[in-house]
Amino acid sequence: MNAANRKNYSGKHKAHGLLFLAVTDTSGNVIWISAARPGRSSEITASRHDKITQHLRKAGLGAIGDLGFVGLEDDPDDPDDPDDPVIITGRRRARKRPLTAAQKAANKPASRERAACEHGFSDLKNWWILTKVRMNAKHATALLRALLVLTQAEIAR
Repeated sequence: MNAANRKNYSGKHKAHGLLFLAVTDTSGNVIWISAARPGRSSEITASRHDKITQHLRKAGLGAIGDLGFVGLEDDPDDPDDPDDPVIITGRRRARKRPLTAAQKAANKPASRERAACEHGFSDLKNWWILTKVRMNAKHATALLRALLVLTQAEIAR
C-alpha cells in the first residue's frame, strides 16, 4: 500500500470497506446493486432498509441467500407474508450443536444454486478499483452502478 493512500486505510475491513447487496440471475449476471453503505452495516439490516423482500414479492420472484439473511422475513404481524418465503436460506447450526445429516442434506441444494449465482459477485470483484475505494458511500454508489453497466456490457460481448 502506498503512503498516499495510507491515511484512509485502517486495516480493518469494516472500518474502511463498503457493503453493497447485489441480485443476480441464475446465470450469474448481476441484475441490481444496492446503494453502498459503510462496511460496519449488516446485510440483513441493509436488505430490510432497501425492502428487498417486498420488491421481490411484488415482482413475483424469489431469491436464494446465504446465512447472513436467516430471519429476514420473520415478521408475524405482516398479513401479506404467506407461509412461503421469498428468500430461501440454509439452516444455521445452533451454538454447540452441529447440524444433523438431514439438515446438511437440505442445505446442499441451496448451496449448489447459490454457487452458480456467486459468479456475478466474482465479476464485480475483478474490478480492482473496488479494492482502492476509500470514499463516502454516497459517491461509491455511482461507481458501483457504473461498474454494473460495464460488467453487463462485457458479458454481452
